[in-house]
Amino acid sequence: MNLLKYTFKKSISLGICIFMALSSCAQDSRDMVSGLDGSTIATSVLNKKIDSILAAVKMPGLSIAIINNSEIAYHNTFGFINSETKEAVDKQTIFEGASLSKPIFAYFVMKMVENGKLDLDKPLYEYLPHPGIAETSKEAYKLITARMVLSHQTGFPNHANGKEIELAFMPGTDFMYSGEAFQYLAAIIGMSNGVGFKSELNKLFQKEVTQPLDMTHTTFVWDEYLDKHKAFGHDDHGKPTQNNPSYGGWSGKSFNAYSSLHSEAKEYAQFLIALLQRKGLKDDAFTEMLTEHTHFKNDNELKLETGQTGWGLGMAQKSTENGMMHMHTGNNHDFQSYMMIHPEKKFGIVFFTNSNKAIPFIEGLSTVIGPVF
Repeated sequence: MNLLKYTFKKSISLGICIFMALSSCAQDSRDMVSGLDGSTIATSVLNKKIDSILAAVKMPGLSIAIINNSEIAYHNTFGFINSETKEAVDKQTIFEGASLSKPIFAYFVMKMVENGKLDLDKPLYEYLPHPGIAETSKEAYKLITARMVLSHQTGFPNHANGKEIELAFMPGTDFMYSGEAFQYLAAIIGMSNGVGFKSELNKLFQKEVTQPLDMTHTTFVWDEYLDKHKAFGHDDHGKPTQNNPSYGGWSGKSFNAYSSLHSEAKEYAQFLIALLQRKGLKDDAFTEMLTEHTHFKNDNELKLETGQTGWGLGMAQKSTENGMMHMHTGNNHDFQSYMMIHPEKKFGIVFFTNSNKAIPFIEGLSTVIGPVF
């Protein structure tokens, strides 16, 4: 689920509370960290500022990394895995990435394009007909391509929930955020590689993406490491909810391209660095990913609410006075996350939290290191 669409409608002001957060020192942080505006802050001061933000917004736990000059400049963890047991988040703690799944899945898709397993502009039905298309949309859906999926131009709903899919518009003519379309593309990649859409597809993803990028414990499916190191999510009242697949609709066995990624900030930052340094793909692939393929209409809800102007392949785009931001949010309600890169400034940021406090945290952080959204 996309945090932008469902939770950026209201701005939540920072409140003062007595909740105190734990922070753990990160050995891979520099003494000073730079913001997008060129300002700098000492790591020790940044740690204290983040501690105070967590206390103010009642955020249980956090994993965060900041990239300067296309390298990790700051990485730290704060707070608790479980607000009741007070077990501290550490560098091994894993969080749900929610829709931060989509940008890294897009990178995986570009790998498949380079490997000759997929063509960005070949109609997807020619690879694998979709069995759930409504009769009224069966001709129009044949226009859908991988490029349209990654830039949300398919007309698919976010989730079909078992119902027949009736397209909202002619593919390629408008924007509609859709996790359902991402899963259709994942099924095609699994079929094309003869691995299905469960653990074997995850192994292929790890071979092509996480292993080369040194993202050892990042996964779309459940494993033993998650069983030992996953944080608990927390509800609106700050109470622990779950840290295993028995909760909610995910079995832990399926590769959900739109939502089931599990990771933490330092590992996900390796992916952001790959985008900034253009590692792992040919230069043309990165150009495709960072090019605006969907330009928002003036009445687009995201454009009106957040200032975003369009979508590349896997990420939203926002034009700023410093240049173009490429960004994505993640929202599984009891877990939220955010990533952003700014290629012109060689800057990036990613954080994961086991709560629904991402918005006020972004607001607080922006007062410390400058605008990050």
